[in-house]
Amino acid sequence: MKVSQVTGEEVPRSADSAQQPGPPTGFVTALTTTPVKGLRVNAQSELTLERTGAPGNRTFYLVDERGKLVNGKRIGILSAVLADYDANAGELTLSFPDGTVVPGEVCLGEEIETRFFSRRPMARVVIGPWSDALSAYTGQALRLVRADPDLSGVDRGPRGAVSLISRASVERLESLTGGRTVDSRRFRMLVEVAGPAAHEEDEWVGRTVRIGEALVAIHGHVGRCLVTSQQPDTGIVDLPTLELLGYRRGLETTEPLAFGVYGEVVEPGEVRLGDDVTPD
Repeated sequence: MKVSQVTGEEVPRSADSAQQPGPPTGFVTALTTTPVKGLRVNAQSELTLERTGAPGNRTFYLVDERGKLVNGKRIGILSAVLADYDANAGELTLSFPDGTVVPGEVCLGEEIETRFFSRRPMARVVIGPWSDALSAYTGQALRLVRADPDLSGVDRGPRGAVSLISRASVERLESLTGGRTVDSRRFRMLVEVAGPAAHEEDEWVGRTVRIGEALVAIHGHVGRCLVTSQQPDTGIVDLPTLELLGYRRGLETTEPLAFGVYGEVVEPGEVRLGDDVTPD
C-alpha cells in the first residue's frame, strides 16, 4: 500500500497501472476538480481522462456584464463556494459558507461571446438561480455560463486539459515558508504525483506521460498568479507565494514563474489514486 501525501490515507495501486510497460517514476497522490472554474476544488479518488480532459471539470465559468472571465484572481472568496454537478441528471448545487445551498436543474439559454484570457470563446448562458446567488454573495454582477464542450473551461483549452505537479515541488516551496504547511490545493492542479524529485516534471515538457490508463502529451509549464497566494478554502491571501517562487525566475520555461506542467490527453483512460505515472 502507498500513502497519499495529501490525505494521509492508504491508496492501493491498481492492477491495471501495474501492467504498464517501463519502470514508473511515481504514483498519483491527489486528483482535484471543480465543475465551476474559480470555485473550490474537490478531491476525487478516480476520474476519466477524455480528449477534452476530465468530464465535469471546469464545465462552467463566470463572466461579468461585459462577458469577461471572473475567477479567483479577481474575487478570491469564490474559493469558499463548493460546487457539485451531476452531469447525468443535469443538476448543479452550490454550497455557500453561511450554509446556504442552491440546487437546480441546468437549463441553457442564449449563446454569447466571452473573453477568456486571450481567447474569445462562445458559451451558453446558464438559466437558473446560481448567477443571482453568486452575485449576491460577491457583491458583483456575475453570470454563470457553460463552456464550449470542445474547449472546456480550463485555461489552455484541450491542449492544457491536464495539469500536473509533483509533491516534491510543493515541498520545495514549503521549505521556504519558515515552517508553514503548503496545501497543494492552492495550485488547483488536476493531478499530483509523488516520486519525482522537485521540479522533475519540468523535464517532461515535449514528452508523453502515462498516468494510470491515460497517455498525456506534456506541452508546457504552468505560470503562476495571485490565486496561489490564497487559502484554498476561503480565498483569503495568506501566503506570499509569488515572492517565495522567486527562485523559479529566469528559467527557460514556456511561461514565467512556472510551477507544474500541463498537457493534452492523447489516449483516454481511467486514473485512480495510487496509479503509476511513467514518462516515456
